[in-house]
Amino acid sequence: MATSDATAACSPAVPSEEQARAGVYTLLGALLGAPCTKDVRNFLATIDARDTTLPWQQLQAEITSAELQALAHEYNALFIGLGRGELLPYGSVYLSGFLQEKPLADLRQDLARLGLETTEETHEPEDHAGALCEVMGLMASAPTDYSHETQKTFFTQHLGSWMTEFFEDLVKARDSGFYRVVGEFGKTFIALEKQYFAMEV
Repeated sequence: MATSDATAACSPAVPSEEQARAGVYTLLGALLGAPCTKDVRNFLATIDARDTTLPWQQLQAEITSAELQALAHEYNALFIGLGRGELLPYGSVYLSGFLQEKPLADLRQDLARLGLETTEETHEPEDHAGALCEVMGLMASAPTDYSHETQKTFFTQHLGSWMTEFFEDLVKARDSGFYRVVGEFGKTFIALEKQYFAMEV
């Protein structure tokens, strides 16, 4: 969703913790931004699920046993539907009750201030859950360009303020099967990020 002149990928100089955070955000962005692909499934299969507080094993088990067509059908039922899906994964909806309201305008101002802009292929508003995860992944992968405090401020206002509720809704959604596990995974990760940003650096 977002591009920056600062970075295109994690460099070897980026601390391993930041690389791990960036990887999780990028994965969530891919899972929430479009139906699951073969590449995403292959990537998940390479994750070492040991010694982590994130529920990787459940995520891996669900995705490796599911048909990509079934995952696409579930994604469409949840987020697209005939007119609209079961869930509206937008910050404005959760923060104001309406699409494309002040939270989106505030987000666009912050993205411009950070030097981030949408790509031509982007068709969703910037406050889509998947797009916001992509932005956080980009910032985590470039900590020299986006400081801890910058990431904390962006996360607190634009993700931490609503995304736990969104993931809880994803867990409870009528059409959730595989995505129930995505919801549990995302909820756990957001909780860890809140703890991370609460620490003094």
